[in-house]
Formats: sequence, C-alpha cells, structure tokens
Amino acid sequence: MMALALGAVAGGVHLRANARERAAEQEFPPLGQFVTVDGVRIHAVVTGSGPDLVLIHGASGNLRDFTFDLVPQLARDFRVIAFDRPGLGWSDPAPDGHLLARQADLLHRAAVALGADRPLVLGQSYGGAVALNWALTHPDAVAGLITVSAPSHPWPTGLPTLYRVTSHPLGQALAVPLITALVPDSYLQNAVDGAFDPQDPPQGYASHFGPALSARRQTLRSNADQRAALKDEIRAMSTDYGRITVPVEMLHGTADDVVDFNLHALQLLRDLPDAHLTRLPGIGHMPHHAAQGAVLAAIHRAATRAGLR
Repeated sequence: MMALALGAVAGGVHLRANARERAAEQEFPPLGQFVTVDGVRIHAVVTGSGPDLVLIHGASGNLRDFTFDLVPQLARDFRVIAFDRPGLGWSDPAPDGHLLARQADLLHRAAVALGADRPLVLGQSYGGAVALNWALTHPDAVAGLITVSAPSHPWPTGLPTLYRVTSHPLGQALAVPLITALVPDSYLQNAVDGAFDPQDPPQGYASHFGPALSARRQTLRSNADQRAALKDEIRAMSTDYGRITVPVEMLHGTADDVVDFNLHALQLLRDLPDAHLTRLPGIGHMPHHAAQGAVLAAIHRAATRAGLR
C-alpha cells in the first residue's frame, strides 16, 4: 500500500510539472530560429546589420534577458546573435554540456552556421566565463570580448544548497520534479529581484523574460550541472588568460553580491593588462539593464579596438 501511495504522489507531481511546463512554453515560445550542431538544437535570435555580435546569457537565464530592450538598441549598429545556452531557454541539453569548452564550441559552431565567423562576443555572468573560454579555445574565431559581471577566478565559498541538491542524481530524480510542480510564482519573482539587487528589475522585465522557463525540469538539471562544475572549470581556465590577445572590455558593478567585483574583475584585469575595465559604482549584477549606457559604450569601444569600425 505504501508503494502504491508513493507512486500515486509521484505521478501527481509529474502531472503537475508537465502542466506547468506546458503553460510556461506556451506563454514564452521561441523567439528566433534553430541551428543544429552535433545533433544539438541551439536557439538563436538574429537581427540587425553591421559587425557580428554574439550575446551569451547567464545561469538560470535565457536570451530573453537580452531581447527585453538591449537587442533592439544594438541591432541599429550590429548584426546581433543572441543564443540560448545548451540546456537553457529553448536550446537542447548537450552531452558534456556542463563544460565551458563544450558550450563555447557549440555556440561558436552555431555562430559560424549563421554566418558569423569572427564575431564580437559578449557574455554576462556565467556567459562571461563561456566567452572567455571561447577566446581561449577558438582564438581565431573571436574579434573581441565584452565581459559583464563575469566570474573569472575561483572563489572561497562552496556550492549553494539548491545546486548541491539539484545536481545530485537523487535530487535530480526527486527534488527537481517537486520544484517544477510546486514552486510558487512569488519565489520565481524573488529570484529575479535578487539577481538585480540593489537595483530593481525594469518594469515588465519578468513578464518578458519568463522565469517559469527556468523552472522546467530539464532546465533545472542542466543549470545545476553547469553551476556544480563551474568553479573547477574556472580554476583550470584561469591560468591561461595571458593567451587572450583580442581586445577585452570588462564591466562590473561594485555592488555585485553574486560575482564579487574585487575577486573577479580586478584579478582578471591583472591577468589581462591590456583590457579596459569599466567600474560601475553601486551597480549590482545586471549592468546591461541598470547601466545600459555604459554597456553600449563598451561594445562600441570593443568594435573600434577590434578594427570593425
């Protein structure tokens, strides 16, 4: 009887999770096109004209973070390619997709398939680590880098409890479906608010971004695997930054409590003495919204430094 009861509960959880995932996907459908690389479908929004510019979003995110209002502004001067990273948004999960080099390779090859052989590459937060890896592993396939709130060096703290649970096989089997089925919308909104702290999200941001997309089961698992591997990946990568020779523009808020300014931005600047760092006093983790003018200026500087203007 106990087994039957547990089975009924599990079945109810998965039915509820299925319904919530369908609702999220209906409300926040793909915005762009799909490119298949190694059997992995990568979702991309391509718009504008000019030098190629790739945008790579952060953890728990998707390309809608950029299409809210940044992409329309950039499309006046650039051919913009915003990607969903593997396993997030509408892009398929990939074998070894928790590895920075695998993500960088898939996005590089997707960009080439879209006609961008040597783009500028902007990465925000986790996406900044992917962008740095792209420059290291495909040095001839990037014209310049723009890192925004990017983690670049190992940090002293451990993996947050949520990711410890959701990256563990047992947690992926049991906890992840419960989160998808039961997490309240208020929790998702609080997570969005926390990413912007100490600023507030722009009005209408959450309803465009679609935080419910990040609460789908496969997305939770992919995101957790990527976050669980990130520190070791960065530790291994950080010894090679001296090999990056393309122009680098860095932007980082001094009030960022997600990716610490001193630990990451200042150390990366020491490793890349030719990089240009824009310090953003009082700005948190989302400068591409909270200090958008500075981000736009940095992108244009990168284009000029790369000889694209």
